[in-house]
Amino acid sequence: MSIKTIFLDRDGVINKEINYLYKIDDLEFIEGVFEACLYFLNLNYRIIIISNQSGIGRGYFTENEYHKLTQWILDQFDNKGVTILDSFYCPHSPESLCNCRKPRPGMFLNARDKHNITMRDSWMIGDSESDISAANMAGISNTILVRSGHLIDELNSNAKFILDSIKQSKEVIKT
Repeated sequence: MSIKTIFLDRDGVINKEINYLYKIDDLEFIEGVFEACLYFLNLNYRIIIISNQSGIGRGYFTENEYHKLTQWILDQFDNKGVTILDSFYCPHSPESLCNCRKPRPGMFLNARDKHNITMRDSWMIGDSESDISAANMAGISNTILVRSGHLIDELNSNAKFILDSIKQSKEVIKT
């Protein structure tokens, strides 16, 4: 049976944008993220995190440090009653020709195949145009660009909606 999913970028959507975040002490969650995710679960969406992590490829932190932080984040969601189905990341630098680094759709396609996701019924919430482009290339047209991370060019965005943060996504995601 196929599922519908809310894909979330991590930095700028789940937590405040900090370049090359890898320390638990430096992480600060975006206001309303847990409540929004509970809302998504109540609408029968599953939640998957999709994140570029070029700090690994650049040598700023290790994959072990990334996994430690990710597990801590997942535990915080679990403590709030939010189950995250999966987390995908690209460890490569921007110069890489990999298919997993957004704006390429590789992480989305891997998630689709692993979890039998119906992309046309799914959403992407990101904080950069590369999030939106990757989602669109993977067959997701329901996209939200949030202003809580990177600076965005709203006039030239391909996002379906532009909101201040994930907290407002409950206003547009209804079923």
